[in-house]
Amino acid sequence: MRSDEITLTAGDAEVTVAPAGGCRVSGLRLGGTELLRQGSRFGCFPMVPWCGRIGDGRFRNGAETHQMPLNSPPHAIHGTGRDRPWNTARTADDEAVFTFDLGDPWPYSGRVTQIVRLEPGSLTLSMAVETYESSFPAQLGWHPWFLRRLGPAVATDATDGGGLSEPVRLDFHPAWQEEKGDGADGKLPTGRRVDPRPGPWDDCFGMPDGVDATLTWPGRYALTVSSREQWVVVYDEQDEAVCVEPQTGPPNGLNTLPRLVTPIDPLETAMTWTWRRL
Repeated sequence: MRSDEITLTAGDAEVTVAPAGGCRVSGLRLGGTELLRQGSRFGCFPMVPWCGRIGDGRFRNGAETHQMPLNSPPHAIHGTGRDRPWNTARTADDEAVFTFDLGDPWPYSGRVTQIVRLEPGSLTLSMAVETYESSFPAQLGWHPWFLRRLGPAVATDATDGGGLSEPVRLDFHPAWQEEKGDGADGKLPTGRRVDPRPGPWDDCFGMPDGVDATLTWPGRYALTVSSREQWVVVYDEQDEAVCVEPQTGPPNGLNTLPRLVTPIDPLETAMTWTWRRL
């Protein structure tokens, strides 16, 4: 663990948060076993003030058009919060609060707050963005990288079998899948909803009753990702990890399904992971 990381503990669960590294959850260890992919780009990072891609990096707010840096050409991806240091507002043994002030290249002022709360069998992340000035469209979400295979616990534990787990299984039942375009727009939804298709995926799905997805590492752990939001992106095209990303709107949603943050109406969301040992 780095000296600038904050550690929360509850029961046999331990979470580390890196406020200087985009306020990502850099580790989740259960009984000494790490569940998140390690590295400065991984863990679980907040997506704010947008999620996924903005087509060509451009979005409109009324009559104004804004251009974001193309950090995933030809699009802009995953917001600015993951690339900025956050401020630590409060810490306790099992909870921490962080803040981040929006600024360049984002054209509007606002404050983002993330609360990380750990309990013996769950982790809840809450996030909000508020403004006291001009209204603007925004999205909130999280991008966790769950390890496809779990390694042994840090301390020797005979029940862990001393080696890598079987590959994780993902179980979720979306009502639809967002169709993607062709060519340069191949990562952007067309706006047409289709029946869910087999993976591998880098796709957005609709779950109108709220996100509910379970990752199972056979013989080790089952972890359920839940959120009241109806949008989830699943990315499982890499060998190392599987991503299950609840968010407040689909990719390119600043253009296709904008949700305004106003001085009297902040945007708020939450995600909870619950787990059990198998």
